[in-house]
Amino acid sequence: MRYALVNPHWTFEGSTYFGCQEPHLPIELLTARAFLRQAGHDVLLIDAFMEKLSPEEVRGRLDAFGEEFLVIPTAPSYLFWRCPQPELRVPQQWLQWLGRSSTSVLIGPHGSATPHAVLAKTGVDVVLRGEPDQTLAMLASTPRFLIPGCVWTEDGRVVSSADPLAQTDMRAIGQLDYSEYPVELHTHKHHIFTEHAGLGAELEFARGCPYACTFCNKTLFRNKYRERSVADVLAEIDALMARGVTYVYFIDEIFGVGKQVRELLEGIALRPLSIGFQTRIDLWNEESLDLLGRAHCISFECGIESITDEGRDELNKNCKVTTDRISELLIYAKTRMPWVQANLIKTAHDDADEVRRWQEHLKSRGVWVSEPVPMFPFPGSPLYVETFGAPPDEQAWERAHAWYLDLFSGKGFSDIQHQQPVSLGELECVC
Repeated sequence: MRYALVNPHWTFEGSTYFGCQEPHLPIELLTARAFLRQAGHDVLLIDAFMEKLSPEEVRGRLDAFGEEFLVIPTAPSYLFWRCPQPELRVPQQWLQWLGRSSTSVLIGPHGSATPHAVLAKTGVDVVLRGEPDQTLAMLASTPRFLIPGCVWTEDGRVVSSADPLAQTDMRAIGQLDYSEYPVELHTHKHHIFTEHAGLGAELEFARGCPYACTFCNKTLFRNKYRERSVADVLAEIDALMARGVTYVYFIDEIFGVGKQVRELLEGIALRPLSIGFQTRIDLWNEESLDLLGRAHCISFECGIESITDEGRDELNKNCKVTTDRISELLIYAKTRMPWVQANLIKTAHDDADEVRRWQEHLKSRGVWVSEPVPMFPFPGSPLYVETFGAPPDEQAWERAHAWYLDLFSGKGFSDIQHQQPVSLGELECVC
C-alpha cells in the first residue's frame, strides 16, 4: 500500500499556542515511515513546513505518488504534542486544499483526547488515538475494530476500536533514515539564543514520563517511559553530523530519567556535537552535571514550576529536594553549561515578591528564570479533570480555551504567545 505522510505548513495567528513556531523535524512521521517500510509499504514523506511548500506543490507530489492513505498530524512535531495549539484550523485547511480521494487519517493530541470532535470538524476518514507509529501500518491489513486507538465513522455513526490507546515499542524503531529528508533546510537550533555554527536537528532518545504533573498533557499518548537503543541514537547522530548538524535537541518529555542516559552522554561526549533538552533539576547532581558539561550540553531547561514545596505539591511534581537545593544545583549547572533556564508556573502558593527575589538571585548567578506563566488545561491532562470535574468530552477544547481566555485576559497571557488570542470558533473558521 502507498502511504503519504504530510506535515502541513503551520501558522498560529490569533492562537494561544506558546510553542516555538519554527519548523522542526517531524519525528512522529519519520518513525511512522520506518515502521511502514518495515511492514513493506511504500511511503512518501512531505514536509511542507520545512520546505515551505504550497498546497498546490504538495498536491502535485501526491498526484505523482498516488497515495492510498493520506496521514496528517493535528499539531506540529512530537515536541509540541504536549502543549499543542487548541485549534484544528491548519489540518482543516490542508485537508480541504489537498482535496484527496484517498483514505484520510489524522494523528495527534486532539484526536487522542476528543476523536468525535476531530472527525466532525475535519471530515477525516480515520482518527488514530495514542501513538500512531506502529498502528498506521495496521490500517492496510487489519480490521479497524482490532487496531488500538482507531476511531472512524460507519453508517453515520462514530465507531471506536476496543483498545483505545497504543504505545510504541521504542526498541523496534531502529536507526531512523534521514537520507531522503531535507536536513540541510533545518537551520533553526531549538532553544539556542546565541550564535552557533552548523545545522540543528531534533532527536528522540526516550518517550514518556514516569511523573504525573497535573499540567502535563501526555497522558493519552507518550505516557509510559521507554528508551531507545543507545547504539541506534548514536548512529542517527553520526548520520546527521555527516549532513552538517552540529546541535541536537532531544524532544524527550523528560531527559535524564533512564538507566542508559549516562551511556548516551558518554557517547555524545566523544563527538563534536552540542545538545539541549528539557528536564527536572532534581534528576541531577554535581557529578552528573559535570558529565553534561563534558557532553557539550549548551541548553539546559528545567521545569521548576513553583518556588515553594506547597506549590510543587499542588502541581504533583513529586520533587524530592528543597528550593534551596534547587537553587544550588541550578547555579552549579551554570558553571558547566552556557545556558541554564528555570521555568515557573503561576500558582496560588507563590508570593510575587518572593518569586521576584528568587528570580533576581538566580539571574545574578547567570541562570535565566522565566516569568510565571498561566497553565492551559489541555484536554487529557490531569489539570483538565481538576478544573472541570470530569474527563474531556467533545466540547473539551472549546471549554478549556474559553476558560483560559476568561481567566487570563485581564492578567496577561504567557509572554511567548499571541497577546490577543481569539475564540476557538473564530480560529477554526475555514474559508
